[in-house]
Amino acid sequence: MFYGIIIRMFFKDIEKHKLPHIHAEYQGDVGVYSISDGILLAGHVPPKKQKLIVAWIEIHHDDLLADWELAVNGKTPFKIKGLDQ
Repeated sequence: MFYGIIIRMFFKDIEKHKLPHIHAEYQGDVGVYSISDGILLAGHVPPKKQKLIVAWIEIHHDDLLADWELAVNGKTPFKIKGLDQ
């Protein structure tokens, strides 16, 4: 979590999007973002928060991909620091 944005990665979550992604929630709005390029796949998050999410994905790209591999295989991913830490 950073700047009020909650980032989630769900175990074995490959049915709908089939590619590495995260779910970002801010004040009830939820966006699903591709880890590879930060593109919004579904949903909506306010533009200012979206910029923060995309920057965070870019900074933590390798860590997110490693966590994705753990999560889709039913293992617990590691926590990744937010932008405000």
